[in-house]
Amino acid sequence: MVQRYLNFADYNRWANARLYAAAARLSPDEFRADRGAFFGSVCGTLNHLLATDRIWLRRITGTGEAPNRLDAQLFDTFKDLAGARAVEDTRITDLAASLTPELLLAPITYANMTGVQFTQPFWTVLDHLFNHQTHHRGQVHTLLTILGGPEAGPSLDLIARQREIDIARPL
Repeated sequence: MVQRYLNFADYNRWANARLYAAAARLSPDEFRADRGAFFGSVCGTLNHLLATDRIWLRRITGTGEAPNRLDAQLFDTFKDLAGARAVEDTRITDLAASLTPELLLAPITYANMTGVQFTQPFWTVLDHLFNHQTHHRGQVHTLLTILGGPEAGPSLDLIARQREIDIARPL
C-alpha cells in the first residue's frame, strides 16, 4: 500500500505541473475571470485545491499553514500560486515517503471545518486527498478548454503518467 501512495504523490505532482503549465498561458484576466465553476475561475479553483491540501496536511502532520475557509483566496497572481503549489506538492511527496503500513492502517482523528470530529483509517484520508485533487483538476481542465479550445487542456490521465514512467508498456 505504501507504493500506491508514492505513485499517487508522483502523479499528483506531475498532473499539477501539467495543469499549471497550461494555465500559465492564460492572461491575468482570463485566469481570474468567473466562468461559473463551483469556485468561479481557474484562479479560484486552483486556490481551493491549495487551501484544501494545506488543511488536510495540517490535520495529518500538525504543521503548516491552513486557511479557515475552503474558498480562501490564498494568492491572486498565477506566479505566487504556482510557487505555493510546488511547495505543497513537495510536502505531499514527503508525506508519502514517510508512510509505513502501520501508519496507513492507524486511525486518524480530525475536526472538519465546522469543528465536528471524525475518526477513520489514515489510508482513507489519503484516498480522499488524491481523489479531491483529481476532481478539481478536472474542473480547471474544463475551464482551460472553454477559454482556449480542446488543445488548451493537457492530458491528465493517470495511465499517461504510468506509460511515461514505464509502468505500462506496449507489448
